[in-house]
Amino acid sequence: MKKICVLGAGSWGSALALSLAKKGYSITMWTLNQEQADKINTTKENINYLPGVLFPNNITLTTNIEDAVVDSKLIVLAVPSQAIRSVCKQIKPFVSKEQVLVDVAKGLEKGTGLRLSEVCKDELPENPYVALSGPSHAEEVAKDIPTTLVVASENLEIAQEVQDIFMSPKLRVYTNPDVVGVELGGALKNIIAFGAGICDGLGYGDNTKAALMTRGIREIARLGIALGADKSTFSGLSGIGDLIVTCTSMHSRNRRAGILIGQGKSLEETLEEVKMVVEGITATEVAHEVAKKMNIDMPITNAIYSVLYENKNANEVVANLMMRSKKHEMEEIVYDKLGF
Repeated sequence: MKKICVLGAGSWGSALALSLAKKGYSITMWTLNQEQADKINTTKENINYLPGVLFPNNITLTTNIEDAVVDSKLIVLAVPSQAIRSVCKQIKPFVSKEQVLVDVAKGLEKGTGLRLSEVCKDELPENPYVALSGPSHAEEVAKDIPTTLVVASENLEIAQEVQDIFMSPKLRVYTNPDVVGVELGGALKNIIAFGAGICDGLGYGDNTKAALMTRGIREIARLGIALGADKSTFSGLSGIGDLIVTCTSMHSRNRRAGILIGQGKSLEETLEEVKMVVEGITATEVAHEVAKKMNIDMPITNAIYSVLYENKNANEVVANLMMRSKKHEMEEIVYDKLGF
């Protein structure tokens, strides 16, 4: 069996490991937590993230990152976005240039504003890079509920190879050469999903959420196109597709966290209750800074930033959004010529 390593043993890394294991690959998962590794190896269940889903015998947990990486065909980066650089530094002594990095995290690096492909290129410049994204809850992938994903790479041959590895009767995978768009769609939709949760926590309804999602995808596209993305990517799986699933499902930790904020919980209380990384919180901070530097209008992102980092009242922030200066719906196309 060909070996694939998954760095990270959270819900998404575990779900993808299960999917690959069912295709016959030998999967080595790496975690920092020895207790977690021992428990999963013994019970064959990741009780903290995917309770009730059993791991087959061709998935093994280790805390030795060298053992995980060496001789692996793919290196799946399934750690939180802010840990990508650190993990790449750790594996650098053990990686050969033929090994493909498959990033499944969705975020922007705090402090630099870099996309995760740029972070990987900083640390492992010789390794082929693929971003895997799309509307996909780990809980559903782990239970073989039909799901579609997209893999993005500047190298079509590498993208097709990764497509073949992940493709199954329950997991349909498309390719896309637009790495910038796929990465930004995945990272920025977490901001809008967090906002959708705030609206739910405030007791708003379907009308509000539909407006937020519709204007949110335009806002995502506006920044994405300014950063070099293809506008069509945002109408695809990693754009509107991922936005829909993350804004509407209770599987979404970003939406769940937003609900708690909307109900009046503090950020600290929210993170304590969710007990998982909420990528939308950091993404809001980074996107706010990037948009400000580039003079890109992102009113929803700015509004969520003001709630999270300036202690603004959420109801008042929504009222201010509603009462901004009047606009023509399509004026971005007419005047800014963004084409979306």
